[in-house]
Amino acid sequence: MSDILKRKKQIALVAHDNRKEALIEWASENKDILNKHSLCGTGTTAKLISERTGLEVKGFKSGPMGGDEQIGAAIVDGKIDFMIFFWDPLTAQPHDPDVKALLRISVLYDIPVAMNQSTADFALKSYLMDEEYERHVIDYYNKIRKGNF
Repeated sequence: MSDILKRKKQIALVAHDNRKEALIEWASENKDILNKHSLCGTGTTAKLISERTGLEVKGFKSGPMGGDEQIGAAIVDGKIDFMIFFWDPLTAQPHDPDVKALLRISVLYDIPVAMNQSTADFALKSYLMDEEYERHVIDYYNKIRKGNF
């Protein structure tokens, strides 16, 4: 199964508490590029980015209150094309299972995910950000049904 990501990407911005400042600074530095796309994010992160950068960011619930699942559902529904998730690798999160599920959905639906600033920089400045892109979603349902694993 394939799907076309349009030139204007739907980008989710997510950050754990200890990484919010880094994501806000990054978004501010990349404001001109991000302005060309539609942005969304989990609760506090979306609000802070909007307030501090002037970017329009649609907010979902906070991560621990279901925001991770909302973003995952939006990925499944084809409403998010790209995710930038500055996560804290050294602090246990009460919603770690939700984060793992979100990352699994991102891989399953073949959307690009940047989990640190270097990857976000490379991805955002790739020529593909301004182009249509055909992603390739594996039809696991049919693979399981046909026993092709």
